[in-house]
This record gives sequence, C-alpha cells and structure tokens, in this order.
Amino acid sequence: MKVILTHDVSNLGTAGDVVDVKDGYARNFLFRRGLATAWTKGGQKQVDAIAKGREVRSVKTLEEAKSIKGNLENKAVTVQAHAGQSGRLFGAVSSADVAAAVKAAGGPELDRRKIEIKTPIKVVGTHEALVRLHPEVQATVKLEVVAG
Repeated sequence: MKVILTHDVSNLGTAGDVVDVKDGYARNFLFRRGLATAWTKGGQKQVDAIAKGREVRSVKTLEEAKSIKGNLENKAVTVQAHAGQSGRLFGAVSSADVAAAVKAAGGPELDRRKIEIKTPIKVVGTHEALVRLHPEVQATVKLEVVAG
C-alpha cells in the first residue's frame, strides 16, 4: 500500500515521502497515530506542499540545529523517576520524560517524537538518547537517571 508520510518515522522516511508499506502496518500503526495518509493522485499536491515547507524550514534550521546539537551534547540532563531500593525503575523513562528534562535543564523544547531511546531505560544510572534535530543533524543526549 502506498502512503504519504505526514511526520518523520524512524527507519521509514521523513514527512512528505511516498513509501510502500504493508497494509496492516499502514492501517494499524501509521494511520491510527496520524503519521501517514493514503496515497491518491490528489494527494500528490499534499506531498509537494509538505516538501516545499520542509525545504523552506531546513535552510533556516540547519545552522540552528548545529548550535542546538553542540548545546545538548555538552549538557548533562537529569531525569527523576520512581525507583525501588535495588535501583530498578517502576516503569521506564519515556521520550516525553526526556523532553521535559531537557527543557527543565535549560535546553530547547524538543518534540518527543524526535527523541529515540535505543533500549528501554529501566534502571538508575547513565544512559543515552538520540535526538533528530534535522535530517542531517542528530545529537546524543547524556541522561543521568536518578531515583526521585
């Protein structure tokens, strides 16, 4: 099934791309989360509008993304989470928690959908998260998870 991505999706594409995916993945994941729409001939106009908007934004934000990357990588971000005596968390640290912690540490406001946590963070300690700031710029944020 051909779909038009309306948001960036990891390992699939960026907003405005037309991709071919399996029917179940499109119906059960992409459409329900509002990440894509079905491709039609009329939808091609939407693809062109998204690509044009992305092009206008990317020229301005490339320099900003590089400066934000330097700022994020030099900062230690502390995330407080509920943990037991052994240091194991009740639940896991989510991308929304990371975005809130970065903002609380004086960093920029990040979109939680642009934050990738490779393995679930379920223990107290030092971890890393990847932030996609721009198609060409990715920053690695150092997280210090503490019991709180």
